[in-house]
Amino acid sequence: MAKVLGTLRQHWKKSTFGACLLGWGGHWLYGKHCDNLLRRAACQEAQAFGNQLIPATMPLKKATVFLNPAACKGKAGNLFEKNAAPILHLSGLDVTVVKTDYEGQAKKLLELMENTDLIIIAGGDGTVQEVVTGLLRRADEAAFSKIPIGFIPLGKTCSLSHTLYPESTNQVQHITNATLAILKGETVPLDVLQIKGEKEQPVFAVSGLRWGSYRDAGVKVSKYWYLGPLKTKAAHFFTTLKEWPQKHQAALMYLGPTERPPEEPEEKSRPPLHVRLYRRLRSYWFSPKGCPKEVPPEEWEELKLSTIELCIATQNRQLDLTRTEDFMDICIEAESVSKGQFVHRGSQKMRDPHVCLEGSQHIQASRCILQLPEGTEGFFGIDNEEYEAMPVEVKLLPRKLRFFCDPRMREQLLQAAVQ
Repeated sequence: MAKVLGTLRQHWKKSTFGACLLGWGGHWLYGKHCDNLLRRAACQEAQAFGNQLIPATMPLKKATVFLNPAACKGKAGNLFEKNAAPILHLSGLDVTVVKTDYEGQAKKLLELMENTDLIIIAGGDGTVQEVVTGLLRRADEAAFSKIPIGFIPLGKTCSLSHTLYPESTNQVQHITNATLAILKGETVPLDVLQIKGEKEQPVFAVSGLRWGSYRDAGVKVSKYWYLGPLKTKAAHFFTTLKEWPQKHQAALMYLGPTERPPEEPEEKSRPPLHVRLYRRLRSYWFSPKGCPKEVPPEEWEELKLSTIELCIATQNRQLDLTRTEDFMDICIEAESVSKGQFVHRGSQKMRDPHVCLEGSQHIQASRCILQLPEGTEGFFGIDNEEYEAMPVEVKLLPRKLRFFCDPRMREQLLQAAVQ
């Protein structure tokens, strides 16, 4: 023992390095063991769903998974196969996995998709935006938009996961919780933004649209990876050296919030023929006769903008299941900010892209038209995906899609509504 201690003291540098390496290796192995325990517990819970008896005449529920293997720097495919796929297959679902090979393929695949009971999106914000856009571009979107959608967060940015699932620092636990939430069947309605240019087909977003300097600087953060925790501040600081002050000018026309109609209860089965005939006759005989009521003209408000950034966002970040009005949030950031404020606020925008900072103008609208000056360059950020900046009309589609969520999150939303 004395000889060993003497050797360690004589070679203290190597001993210290070896101890650190051994400690790191032990911590890594322990983390892998904990991840395996989480996967096993999730598979056992999924097996309980798969063991449930169903009538012989009832077909298995069909789930179509749209997987983007390129998400999370190419790690999404491996993350899905290890953490989500076993749970889905053990649950008794008839699972079909569709892997996308290039950007925009999911939109085309949705046009050809046949009937399915569930749609599952495995990827990040870009995959969600593609699937939702492809779904709502279909000619029969009224029927397909009623199909519940599951989201398995595998991408670098997953904005919806903060709304649908509890926060978790463990990636394996976050993915397994999201997959199990699909099996549990609890859903929440989410708003969608329809964004249409003059000639292009509409694009649909569940988070929102950003246009301005904070977005442009945020895109460049990854270029300064070598600065570590200072890369965000560096990207915004170097942006101020190129051009200052940074102003984005446009004209905005918008309509105010609309009253939310009462939600119609879903009928579990089709009513008998005599009930349907009675309802049609009642609606025909008791419908008001005479001249139709005049619809009042829409009251458009017009505003000239000069801002450092414009943000149009849905209410999906802070769901309120009992609100009586439907609207989207339009945030017009103040243009008179110093360079130091720009760097500080840019860091806040990286943590929450759609936050409306102090001193900004806040508007609630159900529809808006954004007119840009001729020759305007730059890009929009639509659900963190880049699109060329152009005049667009943005329309709110309230409660358009239903997404699976963790039952604990739904319970929190209902409790918050009661309070």
